[in-house]
Amino acid sequence: MLPFEYDRAIPLKIERRKLGENKTLITFDAPYEPEYSQSKRIRVYHFSAEKPFANLVFLHGIRNGNIPYLSWFAKWFSKRGVNAYYMILPYHEKRAPDSWRGGEPFFSPSPAKCVVKFHEAVKDVRRTVDVIEKESDLPIFIMGYSFGGMIATMVLGVDERFEGGILSFTGGDWRWINWHSPVTEELREMYRNEGNEFGCRSERDCLRFRSDPLSVVRSFERLEDIFEKSPVTCFHYDPLSFAKFIKRPVLVFRGLFDKVIPKRATKELIEVIPKKRVVVIPSGHKSSYFFRRIIARVALSFLNKVVKGNCNLL
Repeated sequence: MLPFEYDRAIPLKIERRKLGENKTLITFDAPYEPEYSQSKRIRVYHFSAEKPFANLVFLHGIRNGNIPYLSWFAKWFSKRGVNAYYMILPYHEKRAPDSWRGGEPFFSPSPAKCVVKFHEAVKDVRRTVDVIEKESDLPIFIMGYSFGGMIATMVLGVDERFEGGILSFTGGDWRWINWHSPVTEELREMYRNEGNEFGCRSERDCLRFRSDPLSVVRSFERLEDIFEKSPVTCFHYDPLSFAKFIKRPVLVFRGLFDKVIPKRATKELIEVIPKKRVVVIPSGHKSSYFFRRIIARVALSFLNKVVKGNCNLL
């Protein structure tokens, strides 16, 4: 069984709790045993539309601080005909110990550990789709922001139940993200002090295995090749590896002045995605929130066009 696969026969044990007029908390069991028990129950905030034409799974960025303000998108879409399912990523919010900032297990220099954690997030999204399919036959889309965009990229590459995807201010190729993003300084310190199973302690070490990642990714002909032909395990959870296998149309938002996701990381990811439209926003990473209404309107137009079958973005 590949890392992103799971037994769909495992009972969901769905529970619902009404939180407002059109907001419901849906919880159900993850199809794996997480390292921390708090993540056993997947948490999804469902913002229901009055007359929906589509379903949208929304994934927030890493760290708990992203969760409240990015929920704006879920609320906005639900008022415009889109059922929004705001999924809390594993090891965040109430799916993590109270003392955590959120997402700590994803910050590891060990590829073996990251493979498990990243694919747990992928399984959570796929499990969320299982729940959506039980109550709706409308087309399903996914939108991921920053780290959520990385997980969304992986999901789009392995699960064909989505009609399209929206990737916002995200990227691929761990060399650029791990060694050049200002938010991964703590991770770089872990590399320097601890290393990993491949002996990597610096960007120079990284380049020994990842000198030409685009060539490696282009050599993959099937999903299994990611896990059978990669020169190093970090390709097993790199969004770059999965982007090639996305069959649906993708809308990509790129921040012109984004430093959190280095320019090369975004450029390489865009280069690999087969069917995409790229929209450049004149912002940095966090300041992209000031353009949220523009982003939301363009995204809504994309959803409408795909549903109606006239999405000519290729």
